[in-house]
Amino acid sequence: MIYPIVKYPDPVLAQKAEPIVVFDRELAKLADDMFASMYAAEGIGLAAPQIGVLKRITVIDTSFGKDANEKLVLINPEIVASDGRRSEEEGCLSLPEIRDKVLRHATVTVRAQDVHGDWFEVDGEDLLSRAMQHEMDHLDGVLFIDRLSRLKKDLTIRRIKKLIKNGEW
Repeated sequence: MIYPIVKYPDPVLAQKAEPIVVFDRELAKLADDMFASMYAAEGIGLAAPQIGVLKRITVIDTSFGKDANEKLVLINPEIVASDGRRSEEEGCLSLPEIRDKVLRHATVTVRAQDVHGDWFEVDGEDLLSRAMQHEMDHLDGVLFIDRLSRLKKDLTIRRIKKLIKNGEW
């Protein structure tokens, strides 16, 4: 099933997702549906709140569906190590056509569970590091525009309100 992507300013995007405690077929199906939804929207990452599900699960594929080995499901993820800082441009499926530079850790190690509930660690650098941090922010109700300066965030929100008013959002 392909879910519609929830767009800003939907309040679900500002809520903290609940930890996952049941690892069953329904969860595995949710992960598969999230990949399908992400690919349909032409993204590289998707967090459950972006489809209106307040659960701590995110999917990432920096290969844009070209390499099955790049598919990553992170359930109840947490950053256990990080290093360096890098500012790069980001976008978001919940904020279509909005892009800006965001300062994030250059590398991260994330501890998470897979769809069976088994714990694992994954190291990320460059795009994978950025995608993991971006999607994990969604699980805490944080959007990338929340990491911009107050002025840039205000300008972005004004732009979005104008797009909404004109029926273009």
